[in-house]
Amino acid sequence: MAAVTTVVATRNRWPDLERSLPRHRAPVILVDNGSQDGTPERVRREFPHVEVVALGRNLGAVARNVGVERARTPLVAFADDDSWWEPGALDRAARLFAEHPRMALLAARLLVGDEESLDPTCAAMARSPLRRAPDLPGPSILGFLACGAVVRTSAFLEAGGFDPAVFFFGEEQRLAADLAALGGGLCYVESVVAHHHPSADRDEGSRRRRQVLSSRNAVLTAVMRRPWRQVARTVVHEGRRGAAGRKGVANAVLRSGMALRRRRLLPPEVESDLRQLELSTGP
Repeated sequence: MAAVTTVVATRNRWPDLERSLPRHRAPVILVDNGSQDGTPERVRREFPHVEVVALGRNLGAVARNVGVERARTPLVAFADDDSWWEPGALDRAARLFAEHPRMALLAARLLVGDEESLDPTCAAMARSPLRRAPDLPGPSILGFLACGAVVRTSAFLEAGGFDPAVFFFGEEQRLAADLAALGGGLCYVESVVAHHHPSADRDEGSRRRRQVLSSRNAVLTAVMRRPWRQVARTVVHEGRRGAAGRKGVANAVLRSGMALRRRRLLPPEVESDLRQLELSTGP
């Protein structure tokens, strides 16, 4: 019986899925965020080994929660429609989870594009300033990239999965903090490898929207989990990131009610680790 289910969230990215889905080993659950390009039907026809969940609407990152809830394995690996796991990577991840029972999340080494360059976030995780826990197989972290992460299913569900307040982009921040708050270990393991070939369906407008979302979601995440002085510092930092940052802060105000309803401060030790990271790398 497989130990890992791969959960893929997608929306209107059939050309990317046509390339990435053949590289996924069963079981695979694809959750479709209301695609209008016929993705669910095409996947069912071309890739019968993939379980398709058609939501009919766009839930953003929360779509992954639906996939995890349907998974029947103790571990779940996430993939985007333009990413996949290297052969043997998930078997190695499963062994590491079995050997390290406190581990809740493993962040893999993510190689980008045909040139297979290391994603900058992975380089930052590799030199994490946090104290390395002796019961984890790699540097301790408090962030990750969803398309290069494997989670313990039970820990993910206990932490509440991804959050509708954030919706998409930067959705990993709150989940990482909550996993740590529950006592779970998060670490970076460079021997487990995933590949990401960013979709060609990106333009300057798309990049600007991501910058706005990045600032908006940084503020919303701070509102949900950080002391008010840290919220204020995040607002100032994001507001100084130019027009996109200021727009992101304004958008966060519009969604602040949803974040406030989910507000719950982190344990002091997790808050202390977050501050240590910010002193090392910035907010």
